[in-house]
Amino acid sequence: MDSETDMPPGKKLIAFLLPMAVFIALLTLAAALRKPGAGFWLAAPEYWIFPAQTVVCGVILLWFSREYQLRVPAKIPFTVGIGLLVFVLWIAPQQLLGFAPRLTGFNPETFAGQPLFYWSTILFRFLRLVIVVPLVEEIFWRGFLLRYLIDEKFYRIPFGTFSWLSFAGVAMGFGLAHSPADWIAALITGALYNYVAYRSRNLASCVLAHAVTNFCLGLWIMATGQWGFW
Repeated sequence: MDSETDMPPGKKLIAFLLPMAVFIALLTLAAALRKPGAGFWLAAPEYWIFPAQTVVCGVILLWFSREYQLRVPAKIPFTVGIGLLVFVLWIAPQQLLGFAPRLTGFNPETFAGQPLFYWSTILFRFLRLVIVVPLVEEIFWRGFLLRYLIDEKFYRIPFGTFSWLSFAGVAMGFGLAHSPADWIAALITGALYNYVAYRSRNLASCVLAHAVTNFCLGLWIMATGQWGFW
């Protein structure tokens, strides 16, 4: 099967929705299990749920990998440039506008003095940030919803097809899916990643732009200790 329209519609729908559904379910589980004052693994369940989330979602993505038809990214300089622009956008409030640093969050320094836990925590955090999150989110937002808002049989719509409804719906949805402190940056980010989809007509380019942003953000978080940006 060479075209997306030749693939079973039900399998295609599951492939594009399941990774995001599992990702959100595990985030919800982390919030539900959190019990301040309890033992460490319940007081901060994200320290074990996030690695589990990385592995489980990674396996799902590999299982359905053929359905996404990810090709070599197109317009790489443009795509990387958008990724870097979005990174600057996210750190601008603290770096350029004098906003208070966001120091509370997923802090690997919790395991300082325990090299195995410290480095495995960082490894899984970057795998999640740079590989799993860009794939899960771009497959859902740009691969699925950007086309579904044009036609419910989204697999018939060529990737990168423009409509004002889908552009606005995905940009708004992507923005509001983030924490309120990040709504403005996330809304603009959603629009810019949509632009990558339209210019490149290549889902892998959207994943690459998102990965570049997140990799730079991860390095900046490690350098500044602003764990609230994880």
